[in-house]
Amino acid sequence: MAETEIRLPLDESVTLAVAAPLRARGISVTTSAEADLIGASDEQQLAFATSEGRVLITHDDDFLRRHHAGVDHAGIGYCHQTKYSVGDLLQVLILLHGCVAAEEMLNRVENL
Repeated sequence: MAETEIRLPLDESVTLAVAAPLRARGISVTTSAEADLIGASDEQQLAFATSEGRVLITHDDDFLRRHHAGVDHAGIGYCHQTKYSVGDLLQVLILLHGCVAAEEMLNRVENL
């Protein structure tokens, strides 16, 4: 299987300020608002990301519990919401996109 670039959905816990700069770098990004998932359950958020083959980016540690419960997913990128400034989060996501293939993220959590 050929390695493919990861694509990202940002759940509603992640600032929208990183979406446009990621897109400007050619990274495929969706937001909860664009996917009509504002207020959606964690199950719905993860189901959307998985169905689209996207690595869910979140500050919500409930997704870690889903991972540890054995729920299949296309990947989860997690970081505590106070860990990074917007600029630092942007750089971490650019690095993740450049260093990890979509296939490597299947059912994996990357602590950002």
